[in-house]
Amino acid sequence: MTRVGVALRLVVCALAFALLAGPHWLALRFGERRGWGLAPALFHRVFLALFSVRVTQSGTPPRPGEAALVLANHVSWLDIIAVGSLRPLSFVAKSEIAGWPVIGTLAALQRTVFIDRARRGATATVNAAIGDRLARGELVVLFAEGTTGDGTRLLPFRSSLVGAARAAIQARGADGGLDRIRLQPLAITYPRRNGLPVGRAERPEIAWYGDMDLAPHLALFFERGPIDVHVVWGQPIAFEAGTDRKAVTAQAEAAVRAAMKGPGAMQGHAGVPGHAPARLLPGLTDGTAAA
Repeated sequence: MTRVGVALRLVVCALAFALLAGPHWLALRFGERRGWGLAPALFHRVFLALFSVRVTQSGTPPRPGEAALVLANHVSWLDIIAVGSLRPLSFVAKSEIAGWPVIGTLAALQRTVFIDRARRGATATVNAAIGDRLARGELVVLFAEGTTGDGTRLLPFRSSLVGAARAAIQARGADGGLDRIRLQPLAITYPRRNGLPVGRAERPEIAWYGDMDLAPHLALFFERGPIDVHVVWGQPIAFEAGTDRKAVTAQAEAAVRAAMKGPGAMQGHAGVPGHAPARLLPGLTDGTAAA
């Protein structure tokens, strides 16, 4: 893609943002919850279309309006745009991002929950905030590794923020309105570029991790052409008041790890040795959807 082509596409993105941001900000400012996530999803879709990023999904996604805490792997900044394009949702991110130019503003408009890991008590505060959203029936995405990886190996999932599911149950349990939360494994992979399989040597061009500078990474993204992103929703795990958060986090990690190994690996995944298998929520069966 030429520099002129990139510039024109970025101008279109800026125009789309200008059209969508105002009404979206007003909806957030005055507490209008209906359709709060539509504008971010539309903006993400515009970006993906302009820069030839195709997103497909398979597995068992949450039903529209169903609360779920999503535990996903994290490969690139592009994960946020790809997953955010699928449906209204919000993310959990480190507090430093709130101060980044442009990206911080976009994150705030996405209703990102920021966590300051250096502050004592931050986990409890964030768990309460996430729990409140889950209790209201929202979808919250947590990149459970706590950082980005190289797209080849999966880092251990952290369980501390999974406690938000228990906070949601406690918030609504007294009135009998909520007795379980859907814990949803989600695997994000980048299988193809320009129609060809992505090899191990090419993955650092897509993954953004470690001490990589963002500007050169973005330049490669604009230069190298179309990318396919595949999102796999694993079998949902029922999180109840007495659920062991470390055990279900390990199950979600094992499911994501299996899905990263190849198509269909997550389906029917039984969990990890030493723990009870992940239990499907009532009324749900494995299925496939495409975006």
